[in-house]
Amino acid sequence: MDDTRTFELKVGVFILIGIAILFIIVFSIGDINLSKSGYKVKVLFNFASGIGPSAPIRLAGVGVGQVQGIHIIHDSKDDKTKAELIAWINDNTKIEEDAVVTINTLGLLGEKYLEIIPGTPGSTAVKPNGTLIGKDPVPMEKITENLAALSDSVRTIVDKIKNGEGTIGKLLTDDAIYNNLECFTADIKKHPWKLLNRPRNEE
Repeated sequence: MDDTRTFELKVGVFILIGIAILFIIVFSIGDINLSKSGYKVKVLFNFASGIGPSAPIRLAGVGVGQVQGIHIIHDSKDDKTKAELIAWINDNTKIEEDAVVTINTLGLLGEKYLEIIPGTPGSTAVKPNGTLIGKDPVPMEKITENLAALSDSVRTIVDKIKNGEGTIGKLLTDDAIYNNLECFTADIKKHPWKLLNRPRNEE
């Protein structure tokens, strides 16, 4: 019986150690430290761009917290629906009230995070449970539309050049201009002193 109890005790201790290690790993991956204290700040956006809870928060490129939650609210002041992010910020981190807050992406297709660009030095800092107005990110659909419009403009310019329209188009398609330029270049090669010859002003 003593051997059985000793074995069960060892198994129980082993399981507790495993749970403790798993607990530490989970909170380390989630960038949560129970020993740290902080405060919450609300950030309002018209467009949240797919950011979610646990997204990191960076101030001047340095990690200072994470997004604790996000939900839809109705802003009675503007009479419109908005996204409200709850940002948890580490203590001793000052964020100016005029700081620029936006949603950014790590790399081209990386995770989204909350980017905070410091405001005016010496200005009033936002208080705990205060509210910041975020700068809405540009939707990917808008970027795609702009690229498509730019592509159409470039195609139009190339077509005009091919048809000999404009100065560049005439230069590339008009044989007379090309021949004159070729003759001028050949003449300069034979008589380079002409480049130094300045015509006298008539008195």
